Amino acid sequence: MAFDLDKITRENIKKLVPYSSARDEYKGKEGIFLDANENSFGAPIVTGNKYDANLNRYPDPMQLQVKEKLSKIKGLPMQNIFLGNGSDEAIDILFRAFCNPGKDNIIVCPPTYGMYEVSANINDVAVKKTPLTKDEFQLDLDSILNAIDSQTKLIFICCPNNPTGNAVAWSSIKTILEKFDGIVVLDEAYINFASYRSLIPELLNYPNLVILQTLSKAWGLAGLRVGMAFASEPIIDLFNKIKPPYNINVVSQQIALDALNNIDKVNNWIKEIVTERQDLKVEIEKLSFVLKVYPSEANFLLVKTIDANKIYHYLESKEIIVRNRNSVTLCEGCIRITIGTKEENKSLINALKQYN
Repeated sequence: MAFDLDKITRENIKKLVPYSSARDEYKGKEGIFLDANENSFGAPIVTGNKYDANLNRYPDPMQLQVKEKLSKIKGLPMQNIFLGNGSDEAIDILFRAFCNPGKDNIIVCPPTYGMYEVSANINDVAVKKTPLTKDEFQLDLDSILNAIDSQTKLIFICCPNNPTGNAVAWSSIKTILEKFDGIVVLDEAYINFASYRSLIPELLNYPNLVILQTLSKAWGLAGLRVGMAFASEPIIDLFNKIKPPYNINVVSQQIALDALNNIDKVNNWIKEIVTERQDLKVEIEKLSFVLKVYPSEANFLLVKTIDANKIYHYLESKEIIVRNRNSVTLCEGCIRITIGTKEENKSLINALKQYN
């Protein structure tokens, strides 16, 4: 099925004239800056931290230094990269670019990341739900294709999926990309922990594919709120047209750049987390009240128990906080456990062994 970006883009977005900031109009780094109504005297803090520099100046609205580094890491031109205030900003922009409020709809595949539905509700966009298959947590391809209508603009797929942790079959994703004339959003927030590679190279083959990633998980920068979207240049152009002028602050850009220069450290962490994931799975499976530990390609385990609510509150009383997923579709009786440090995982196992 032919994909036509112009056809699915909202008319008001096509006509939108984006805000032009002072830093858009002058991109130089040297000079006497009297163009943006900043405080030329500086910022009222003195901590000696290198990130204090230039806080009185607006940040680069296009985050070019960070994108240049990401371009080398991802093997993708800068023009195909968008940076947002967390991946949630990219998700919201997708709705504002392509979904007409009160008219269009999206498809989600629960159990999955809840922000897709929240953003749809905020933007007054209907949500069609086609649950994953029971136990295997794979896409129900027939249900998805049957749910598509002329007003379906976005299909969200999380891979590795949250909260189940499993990979979604590429063959199913490929079929949807080829049969759907809207946009397929592939959320790869946990891709760094997976045994397979990102589908970023497939952007060359599918102009209707948008891939989301984040610095919050493997990169250890959840408090920074920096998300990434990778897509064709025309789609990224729409993202940049809609986003606020300075959506990533100067400190976040500086820290992100520093982190991206420490890729070896991150890769070592990933190896440790994957090792701990397997060790933790083995130990949890020994517990009598555990019914199943699902396979995981992420930095967490979904664990089916005899009583998720009781176990959750027991661990909470021990000041060990996990996520209760008992009320989530297809996750009845389940808790989700993030892989901690070796010491944290030992504390968890010791506590669970004492559970009666």
